[in-house]
Amino acid sequence: MTLPEGVVTLFSGWLWAGLIVFLRVAAMMATLPGLGEQSLSLRIRLVLSLLLSAAILPAALAQIALPAPGLAALARAVLTESVNGLLLGLWLRLFIHALQTAGSIAAQSTSLAQLLGNSAADPMPAIGHILTVSALALLMTTGFHVKAAAFLILSYDMLPALHLPDPGAIAEAGRDRIARSFSLAFALAAPFVILSALYNLTLGFINKAMPQLMVAFVGAPVITFGSIALLLLTAPIMLSVWLSAVDGFLSAPFR
Repeated sequence: MTLPEGVVTLFSGWLWAGLIVFLRVAAMMATLPGLGEQSLSLRIRLVLSLLLSAAILPAALAQIALPAPGLAALARAVLTESVNGLLLGLWLRLFIHALQTAGSIAAQSTSLAQLLGNSAADPMPAIGHILTVSALALLMTTGFHVKAAAFLILSYDMLPALHLPDPGAIAEAGRDRIARSFSLAFALAAPFVILSALYNLTLGFINKAMPQLMVAFVGAPVITFGSIALLLLTAPIMLSVWLSAVDGFLSAPFR
């Protein structure tokens, strides 16, 4: 039994468009928070890439000027869509680095840099690991897969399919995203920096008033307990601020 020529043409066109979309999604999945974590097996990430590609294919198809299938077109698609997808994933990954940087600032400002050791794939203090795992759990429970699909569809407006991005525009956007990432990290860690400054000032006054007192033995338990208590109080607010920043970027990524 032979299928009609129109059906074969339509089916092959969808496969060709699906491959182009999959190249961008798979490249983004390499660095995507949550769905693309290195702790997930390669097979799971491949299945997630296929599912996400199938979800956005109908909407993305209207924004892609499909060339005729061929070796040259395939090589162009692999080059351009891999670069575009990797850029999208890296911009989102910067939000995770902002949390890790905030955890490092908080840990170094207090005395928790080596507390509880390190159980993450990337070396980081315990505060950074707690914030990162909590943020990923919060991100996935708020429907990140839907937000990622919408983000991918929006990306075709700024990064057209089968075209390499403009280096100047990408450099400017990357500089802006990195600056915002460090600004967000310091804003999240600000309570711990303030606590550290007050702690050191207090120890200085005590040491000046009572030179014979070993202030380090008194202050170490205080700063440790105070840092853990402050983390307990501020973690929900920090994660809420972080999630709002992620949602703002996903809804208007190129603003």
